[in-house]
Amino acid sequence: MTWRRWLGALALLGGLATPALGDRLLSTMSNDEIEITSSFDGEKMTFFGSIAPDAGAEQKFVNGPFQVIVVVLGPTADRTARQMTHNFGIWLNTDQVTFRKFPSYFHVLASDRLADITDITTLTTQFILPESHTLVPNNAGWWKTAVFGRQLVRLMTEQGLFGVNESGVNFLSDNTYSARLTLPSNAPPGPYIALTYVFKDGQIIARKSEGFAVRKIGFERFLALASVQQPLLYGVVCVILALFTGWLGGVLFKR
Repeated sequence: MTWRRWLGALALLGGLATPALGDRLLSTMSNDEIEITSSFDGEKMTFFGSIAPDAGAEQKFVNGPFQVIVVVLGPTADRTARQMTHNFGIWLNTDQVTFRKFPSYFHVLASDRLADITDITTLTTQFILPESHTLVPNNAGWWKTAVFGRQLVRLMTEQGLFGVNESGVNFLSDNTYSARLTLPSNAPPGPYIALTYVFKDGQIIARKSEGFAVRKIGFERFLALASVQQPLLYGVVCVILALFTGWLGGVLFKR
């Protein structure tokens, strides 16, 4: 399945899961595809939106004030958090917890403090908080899962892959907003989805999901695909490059 079909399926599922609400959200974004090359050092994205009366509604205008949260979610994969302890002078992995379908990238943009927009229950059940993804049932038990999950979120935040920006959404008018996000240079390739929530009086009154892709091109794409689809060829190329680099270094240092 191609990137666009995969993203389209995500957006369709998001739309099917959305209940009929009083107002509707009209939104778009600056990029639907980001290409990673050898010189890739990050990419700025902008999300625009407007809150309008629902189709067929008699009212011509919407009444605020509104609050907006944009959640950008990267490709998911199983991720294991490990605990290292110092035993007999050696650091060893002594315990671990595996989180299934955990996002590789997760960033929240908001127009105000999350606690002032809605309650903690809504933030958690809608998976708006980064920690929400660590609270799913796990065979390790809830306490151990919570402890390891908190540390996993901390580590991914330090890597720039997780984050919360409570001033990342700015209203241009009473019902029009823009949000800016800078994808880091280490953003994982794959399908992404941007989930936008519109709140009024602490309740979700509109929402929308939009997909975009981050993909490698050129030689970087060849290496990424070869490492998975043709591991033997990938290994041979790596060995040749290592030998050539070593030979070239020896020639230069002799001079």
